[in-house]
Amino acid sequence: MRIIITGAGIGGLVAALSLRAAGFDEITLLESAPEIRPIGVGLNILPNAIRELDELGVAERLYEIAVSTGSLSYYNRFGSVIWTEPRGISAGYHWPQLSIHRGRLQGVLLETVRERLGADAIISDARVTEFESTPDGGVQVAVAHRVGGNTRMCADLLVGADGIHSAVRAVMYPREGGPRWNQLVVWRGTTWAKPFLDGRTMIIAGDRCRRAVVYPMSTPIAPGAPVLTNWAVARRAEEGQIPNRADWNRAVEPERFLANFADLAFGWLDVPGLIRSADQALEYPMVDRDPLPRWACGRATLLGDAAHAMNPMGSNGATQSIVDGRVLAKALAGHRDLNDALLIYEAERRPAMTALQETNRRMGPEVIIDLADERAPGGFDLIEQVIPVVELAEISQSYADLGAGDPHTVNTRPSFSVTPVTAAGGGQV
Repeated sequence: MRIIITGAGIGGLVAALSLRAAGFDEITLLESAPEIRPIGVGLNILPNAIRELDELGVAERLYEIAVSTGSLSYYNRFGSVIWTEPRGISAGYHWPQLSIHRGRLQGVLLETVRERLGADAIISDARVTEFESTPDGGVQVAVAHRVGGNTRMCADLLVGADGIHSAVRAVMYPREGGPRWNQLVVWRGTTWAKPFLDGRTMIIAGDRCRRAVVYPMSTPIAPGAPVLTNWAVARRAEEGQIPNRADWNRAVEPERFLANFADLAFGWLDVPGLIRSADQALEYPMVDRDPLPRWACGRATLLGDAAHAMNPMGSNGATQSIVDGRVLAKALAGHRDLNDALLIYEAERRPAMTALQETNRRMGPEVIIDLADERAPGGFDLIEQVIPVVELAEISQSYADLGAGDPHTVNTRPSFSVTPVTAAGGGQV
């Protein structure tokens, strides 16, 4: 089976590795960027996705360049703790939750794809502009190149893993329009800073109007040495401020937004200090996409943000794109009819992702911070007097069940891996 994947980001690369591991060997990745450079800031990968990377044989390489997150704590704007929960291994999973620089993760995946599929499996400067079904039951893909004009490629399957501005999705849903903005603006960056708390904690702090998310992505080379720290802050946009698609992820001076977060300095963590010390700050609107009624169109399907872009709560963006790729490969390997395989992939993934998209529009688990601010805007002495512990636990658990699943489920569910022998007869057209 000939498979074209558009997008060499986290989801596309994992899909390629998963398909190769399942026995498919005619795989081509098309990347619109003229050069694939590991860029970005930090992200968290939940244990259910680390399990998949482990089964693909790449997790060990990530452990050396990431932090195994031990806990997640929510704070109000005064630095008082609202809720703390264990994460990863500390929560009983067999696999960790990893805090890692996106560029480092992409770099490992990219190198692994080139090792296993060959350097020529990835074509850069290749932007998909159109696709259509062919009389023989395949798909023809129109590709634009900055250098070399336009080309057409044929395949049995097209996988759109090309992000929130997916060209494949735009062909499927030409009237959809742009992403949906929730009126929040986010600024992100990385800073080398002294470790805070135990060096393995992710914190989310703020009130109903502002948020700050901070976590380490490296361990100190010596006691007290600085670590690479990811930070992201968000607030509601000023009236009349409308995001320009061309300005997404634009670099801005910290002074542009620093004053909005100047009071988020808690002694043990200085958020404004992190912002001031960053090499670069990136600004972008917090956007998502509406859930789709279907992901497949003929011999094409969607994956990751192209299928279910969601607001960035709960560490589910990259996590779910990884799981998508694994489930898709298993479905294709296990079913001789390609259309059946795509339906099974979508049936397993789309309902759960729709629920996550809708929950994240309501701020996901971060609603804990909103509740604390609503009920105790001036702060509190004991959180139990403001929000019962059972209520906090229910919010946390209900969201975990949507995204990662409980430790027992993740640890014991059947593997998504298939043997190449099984895959050899699957996915026929």
